[in-house]
Amino acid sequence: MSGAPPTRVESIKVLVVDDHEFFRRGLVSVLAEEPDIEVVGEAGDGEEAVARAKELRPDVVLLDVRMPKRSGIAACAGIKEAVPDAKIVMLTMSDEEEDLFEAIKAGATGYLLKEISVVELPEAVRAVCKGQSFINPSMATKLINEFAALARKGKDRRSQPTKPPRLTERETEVLRLVARGLNNRDIADRLYISDNTVKNHVRNILEKLQLHSRTEAAVYAIREKFLDADDTDDGPIGQRGR
Repeated sequence: MSGAPPTRVESIKVLVVDDHEFFRRGLVSVLAEEPDIEVVGEAGDGEEAVARAKELRPDVVLLDVRMPKRSGIAACAGIKEAVPDAKIVMLTMSDEEEDLFEAIKAGATGYLLKEISVVELPEAVRAVCKGQSFINPSMATKLINEFAALARKGKDRRSQPTKPPRLTERETEVLRLVARGLNNRDIADRLYISDNTVKNHVRNILEKLQLHSRTEAAVYAIREKFLDADDTDDGPIGQRGR
C-alpha cells in the first residue's frame, strides 16, 4: 500500500531590487539555491520596483535604500500601498539611523547591511515571510537606544507641569463673550468681524482647550477667571449660544 503523496510546499516569492546589476545578480544566485524560495523578478530602480511588485505580487521584496528615479524608502511606501501583504527587507550599505527609522516608518519589516552572509540572507527572507522582524544586530541596537531616548523624553514631559494652552488676544475676547451667553452674530457685532470669523475663533478655542461645546468653553472661562464677577450681565451661560 503506497503512502500519501508528499504535501507540496508553496515557495516564497521574492522580488530583488537593486540598481547595481552585479550585486543584484549575486542575490538572485544565492536565493536560487534554496528549494523553498523563488525569485519571481528583478528591478533596477524605485519606480520599476513598485511596478513589478504590483505585477508579480511577491511575498518578500529585497530593496536597496539608495536608488535612482525613486528612493528605496519611497518605493517601500509605494509597494506597501500597492501590495499590503508584501514583506519588505531593506538591503543597504547605509548604517545611518535616519535611514533605518524612515524605512521602518515606510513599512519595512527588515533592515540588513549588504555585508550579510549568504547563510543569513535566506534566513531573513523566511523570517519576514513568517511575520517576524529581521534587523542587522548593530542597527537593532541603535533602534533600541532611540526608543529608550524617546521614552525618557516622554517621561520627562509627563513629569513637568503642563502649561495651559495659549489663546490669542482675539480668541480670549471671543471666549469672554461666549461665556456671557452671546451668540455668534452678537459677538460679530461687538467685535466688528464676520459671523464666519467668529465661528473659526470658536472652533480654534475648542480645539486648543480640548473642549466639545460652547457651554464647556463658558464654564472653563469662569473657572479660569477669564471673567470678572460682574461680567455676566448678558444672561446665563450658553443661553443664547448656537
